[in-house]
Amino acid sequence: MTLRRPSDAAPRGRRSLLHLALLGATLLSLAGCDIPGLGPDPRVLQREAEARAIGGACRHALRGLEDCFTLNPKAPKALVFAGWKDMDQYMRENKLEGTPSVLTELQKPAAEAPAARRSRDADEADEGRSTRNRG
Repeated sequence: MTLRRPSDAAPRGRRSLLHLALLGATLLSLAGCDIPGLGPDPRVLQREAEARAIGGACRHALRGLEDCFTLNPKAPKALVFAGWKDMDQYMRENKLEGTPSVLTELQKPAAEAPAARRSRDADEADEGRSTRNRG
């Protein structure tokens, strides 16, 4: 049987308290840090903010949601709707009138119809034949 000294138990208890205190201080100091890679991606946040802004701008321009979705196909629809709804609420609360959009529709250069292209090509060919026959 070994006899323990009362002074041996005290340092072990103090050491564990010291370790626990250091661990707690370390965790508290890290809690306020922004560790890279742990937060949301800034590109995703920017895309979400832009989609909300698009929705708000559509509402202010007196556009319907369907038109807004059509004009901005890459924007997330849920966020566009959220921006549209927020702007609608803001405009109603402050009794603001919307500003009609000057741009009614985006006009894409339409490809010529095949029949119209054929007739134009035929006309050009006829002109070429007539100039050759003259000379």
